Amino acid sequence: MIRACHLYPDLLNLYGDGGNMVAFQKRCQWRNIPLQILYKSLADTKDFNAYDFVFLGGGSDQEQKLAGADLMKSRDQLQKAIENGLVVLAISGGYQLFGCHYETGDGKQAPGLAILDMYTETGGKRLVGNAVIEMKLDGVPTRVVGFENHYGRTFLDGIGPLGKVLFGKGNNGKDGLEGARYKNVFCSYLHGPLLPKNAALTDKLIRLALKKRGLEPYLKPLDDTFEQRAHTALLDRLGLKAN
Repeated sequence: MIRACHLYPDLLNLYGDGGNMVAFQKRCQWRNIPLQILYKSLADTKDFNAYDFVFLGGGSDQEQKLAGADLMKSRDQLQKAIENGLVVLAISGGYQLFGCHYETGDGKQAPGLAILDMYTETGGKRLVGNAVIEMKLDGVPTRVVGFENHYGRTFLDGIGPLGKVLFGKGNNGKDGLEGARYKNVFCSYLHGPLLPKNAALTDKLIRLALKKRGLEPYLKPLDDTFEQRAHTALLDRLGLKAN
């Protein structure tokens, strides 16, 4: 059985980010893969050593501060779990929390978990619109689609990006990079939500979670005709081709 944890579903759920957990759940269910989802918020006990997959969404400055302060209490345990293969998907505000620090909308600096070597500033025009990145999944270049909507400008120092920007602004609108990836941690500014639009990425996370649990990571193929058509349709509208 995969054990998943949806962190702060009541605080970090901008732009339908909770749909990522639904997509993960459904693609496990359609394959008869047992899945337990735990929902943890402020003051709830969190045991990151017991989870295989953790999801954090985006939120406003106030909700992000509350989640960050709470998560700091178990920061060392979370970092150790990540080093031991914990699978994490962090979107937008959840993404920023993993860095050394981030700036709120009023320009004040807030401490991050400092698990990933990166930081976030604010300023300038809001970065909004459809976005497409190219990332590698098991060595295969894969186009991932989503919708970005953020003031934050994230800069990576010692870690690699999730992918390179083909359309949109990405982390900061300057370096052509989007998101961050470290071991089994996947971070992104892409909402939409992200996973329902990108079945290949969802399945990658499921395989990694199965492997973390010590189970066979083989996934039975699904009929993704509808998902593929929607994915391709967006790429076509943006003048890009699917892989």
